[in-house]
Amino acid sequence: MARRLRTFSETGIYHIVFRGVNHCHLFEEDEDFAKFLDLFAKVKEDLSLEVFAYCLLDNHVHLLIKEQTLGDIIMAMRKLLTPYACWFNQKYLRSGALIANRYRSECVESDEYLLTLVRYIHQNPLKAGITKRLASYRYSTYRDYATGRQGLCDTDFVMSMFSDDQTQAVELFASFHAITDDRDFSLPEKKQKSESQIRQEILACLGDINPSALSGMPKAERNALLATLREQGFSIRQIERVTGVPRGIVARCQKAVGR
Repeated sequence: MARRLRTFSETGIYHIVFRGVNHCHLFEEDEDFAKFLDLFAKVKEDLSLEVFAYCLLDNHVHLLIKEQTLGDIIMAMRKLLTPYACWFNQKYLRSGALIANRYRSECVESDEYLLTLVRYIHQNPLKAGITKRLASYRYSTYRDYATGRQGLCDTDFVMSMFSDDQTQAVELFASFHAITDDRDFSLPEKKQKSESQIRQEILACLGDINPSALSGMPKAERNALLATLREQGFSIRQIERVTGVPRGIVARCQKAVGR
């Protein structure tokens, strides 16, 4: 491969999935797909996001995007999903939530997994029986890669993993997508823990240390403890809520300790 991914804390590449509430359709007709992509394009420009892949299906959406600044993904989803839901509800005279449980996301930490997700996302319409040819489906980024057209997708990074020669890269990309991968990367919904459960688990990790005391500790000691909590699987937001340490400090200390 021509280039390597850096660590997650530096790249901020996310696989994001969201579905219609109660499996309802997010898109009823072509105008709805077009509206969503128009909003997506504006959000991408506003936040300087990189888009590696997407696929829009009737009742769910996959996105593979990179943020430039920590927290941009949260803002991007807010700027994208809220206006679209309002527009959709107004158009179809409906009320209430459109997106089920907001959205789910995971970080991408290796080249291999990035390419696997690109293929998985593009193969969704094929596996759903919507089309027999990936290039025939209009609402994914596959054709951006296969034809070299300029769309929302930033294709250079992924294509460089196949070859520096554009023609060869396209051929290898197509061959890679001809391989059917039956694994499921749909991000099943996780059972949410209560605030009390999270606090008790963090207390157990810290031992005799009061979580609220971290803010006043010497930086090195504080950062080591925060990094330990991250290694135990607690999110930046969870650590912030329990310890009172701002999320920006939690994220930066993770980088510093990890180097």
